[in-house]
Amino acid sequence: MFIGYARISTLDQHHNLQLDALTQAGCQTIYQKTMSAAKRHRPELEATLKSLRPSDTLVVWRLDRLGRSLRG
Repeated sequence: MFIGYARISTLDQHHNLQLDALTQAGCQTIYQKTMSAAKRHRPELEATLKSLRPSDTLVVWRLDRLGRSLRG
């Protein structure tokens, strides 16, 4: 199953573009969050990752929706 994750950084932004793309990609479930990626504790992303089964595929609109950098 395709699981989508959509994140916007500010309340001035909208999820619509991401939601449309994730729906078009075939995501049956989409988790959404409004929060900066700079925050360490991200409950919605944690819930998304915990919900994945071995056969699932995580889909994001762009990689920067998961985080700002690869550095820990």
